[in-house]
Amino acid sequence: MEELILFIIISIAKVVGITFVLTLPIIAYSVYAERRFAAIIQDRVGPNRAGIPLTIFGFKKDINFFGLLQPLADGLKFILKEDFVPSHVNKFFFWLAPALTMVPALVTLSVVPFGSELFGEKLVIADVSVGPLLIFAVASLSVYGITLAGWASNNKYSFFGGVRSCAQMISYEIALGLSVIPVLMHFGDLNLSNIVQQQADSGWLILPLWNESGHMFSAAFWSSPETHERLLLWIPMIISFFIFTISIFAETNRMPFDLPECETELVGGYHTEYSSMKFALFFLGEYAAMIVGSALIVTLFLGGWSIGFGADAWVISTFGDWAGLIHLGAFLTKLVAFILFFILIRWTVPRFRYDQLMKLGWVVFFELALINILIAALVMSFPHLTATEFSATAVGVVVFSGLMFYIAKSLDRMLASDTKKEAQS
Repeated sequence: MEELILFIIISIAKVVGITFVLTLPIIAYSVYAERRFAAIIQDRVGPNRAGIPLTIFGFKKDINFFGLLQPLADGLKFILKEDFVPSHVNKFFFWLAPALTMVPALVTLSVVPFGSELFGEKLVIADVSVGPLLIFAVASLSVYGITLAGWASNNKYSFFGGVRSCAQMISYEIALGLSVIPVLMHFGDLNLSNIVQQQADSGWLILPLWNESGHMFSAAFWSSPETHERLLLWIPMIISFFIFTISIFAETNRMPFDLPECETELVGGYHTEYSSMKFALFFLGEYAAMIVGSALIVTLFLGGWSIGFGADAWVISTFGDWAGLIHLGAFLTKLVAFILFFILIRWTVPRFRYDQLMKLGWVVFFELALINILIAALVMSFPHLTATEFSATAVGVVVFSGLMFYIAKSLDRMLASDTKKEAQS
């Protein structure tokens, strides 16, 4: 009974600490970081005033804290704004949609390891054995929120935004799932904590610069058979990283893939009719999804909480039970770097046309991710094949790749021709 009570207390502490103390402030200050970053790029000031309003208490000057309290001011503004619900909407689904956008993003964070161990407890809410599959399954539910928002608004612009989002997410979820298969083939595990531990021991997936034999500046590293296999696998893993990262942009509706809320075509897209905190949930849901995507990229490809170059074992031996906090800091540093990368792309890359977006997903990424699985399998099977078997398999992969792209291009040309004929008629 005591063990059960202790387990419940620890679980509640993890949920509160990781979700409410760590994640929600990161989401709030991602909005602040985006506004400040955009201001730097566009040579303007950005939010720098919101702070402690001491003047209302009779003091001569406010304390602005460089505008760091701007997220609190924005939150207060959304809470106090009028919550207007148009009379023509389907009210039940209209209210349900914002929750379906925000909640899945927060749930998926439950399986992401934020650090190694703190006093014997892993810094992950749910250390399940099917982490990536659970993330893909739950995260895909967010499309229902956007689609329902567009449909329930009973507005043609909102409806177009919802339909666009549905088609976009389905298209890029296929590429997203296929791109991660070579990663899972390499690790042979679906537990994200184990995947990070393997990278801590043998090098990050796209930076295999150390292993149990040593690091890249030692002779033992280059004489190890594991090194040569990892360097050969580096090519398909880089392709997986490239496809996965761009697909995350599309899944989170971030520039240049924000077609569901394209202001120049759809007024405001699927959330045109929303106001107050319901609009804020859509707004925060986008940033929560961006953080989940960044955390997943860091976990699968960049070692998660691992510091790298064999330093993790030294940290654990030196700091003991407090090593988890050091690893938590390493994870958050990588996470913030990727969030800033997301923001940089938004303010530097122009929006795609919708046909370009769909073509990239179906004609390029789908085929490339499928071929990449074959390349990864070929590299992993190389030590077990004879020269003849390897050559025959490689020729088969090349022929299959050429056939896939030929079929895709043929279908694309056929669709373009049909579209042109319809436009002329």
